[in-house]
Amino acid sequence: MGFKCGIIGLPNVGKSTLFNALTKGNSTVANFPFCTIKPNIGIVSVPDTRIDELSKIVTPKKTVHAYIEFVDIAGLVKGASKGEGLGNQFLSNIRDTQAIIHVVRCFQDANISHVYNDVQPKNDVDIINSELILSDFNTCEKSILRLQKNLKYNIKEQEKILIVLKKCMNHLKNFLMLKTLKLNNVEKNIVNDFRFLTLKPTMYIANINEDKKSLTFLNELNKIAEQDNSLVIPISSKLELDLINMNKTDQKDFMKAFDIPHLGLNKIIQCGYKMLDLITFFTVGVKEIHAWPISNGSTSIQAAHKIHSDFSKGFIRAQIIQYLDFIQYKSESKVKEVGKCRIEGKDYKMKDGDIVNFLFNI
Repeated sequence: MGFKCGIIGLPNVGKSTLFNALTKGNSTVANFPFCTIKPNIGIVSVPDTRIDELSKIVTPKKTVHAYIEFVDIAGLVKGASKGEGLGNQFLSNIRDTQAIIHVVRCFQDANISHVYNDVQPKNDVDIINSELILSDFNTCEKSILRLQKNLKYNIKEQEKILIVLKKCMNHLKNFLMLKTLKLNNVEKNIVNDFRFLTLKPTMYIANINEDKKSLTFLNELNKIAEQDNSLVIPISSKLELDLINMNKTDQKDFMKAFDIPHLGLNKIIQCGYKMLDLITFFTVGVKEIHAWPISNGSTSIQAAHKIHSDFSKGFIRAQIIQYLDFIQYKSESKVKEVGKCRIEGKDYKMKDGDIVNFLFNI
């Protein structure tokens, strides 16, 4: 299964432009609502200097970066939770993702229409978040009714679920996101099964331009994000897309001339990776160096399964080398010689940067 970040927002805020820049793709960009109806999915490599350093030492035939998937979801509007603007379909697309990138228009441009004819970041965010809250409320309500109707088997377990769902529903009634509700670990495990939208980690992208008004809008968005501990990344989607489409020389010259230190896209990708709570382990050989994304807290047998089901079925042990040790000693044989190679079993908790060789037998 891929790790998916859903790109959401009102129509005409720059979602598809951002998606195109992220994926270097060709999803349709146009100046009218619902331009994107079916979600576009792009697989994006995660920038990581570690894999570049490993490649310098090993010089493999092939190098494969870790990746995440970005899903460009059509613009939501008021009433989406009740089906307005194909809302049910769009909300379902969001539910299939693990994290949300919420694009907010923080610029004025008479040539680009606003779906409600007024650029106000706070109002725009409230519209989207209200629809997510209403959708979760409907999910809660239906789930409670279903459980109460079928309260026959595993009654004690179902009652536990009902208590948690009612707790969630009372929070949603106050138009509050579930991510701001205090839940213990048992309650978190219960609610995870319902794939609530307002529980998903969220990053706000402030789509800005060079106009001074953008700074005012950006400050407004920062205040909103503070309320639910979300991150805000300011970016000009159009500029980033223009930069991506330049050749490397022109891109470098342009960024130097206008004092642009790095592509904002890389920060979005890296922050999305962290937001999904992923870590990276590596497999290293002369044929291929491969960076593998995996959920933080995963065990070695889960990491083995990430590569191939046979690795987990016939798992014997995992040979672990720390990234910094490999960089220092320059080869697997030297690392083993100085005693820096460990042998771990199937319950070993993977660490970010582990270089792994799985031993298996099927």
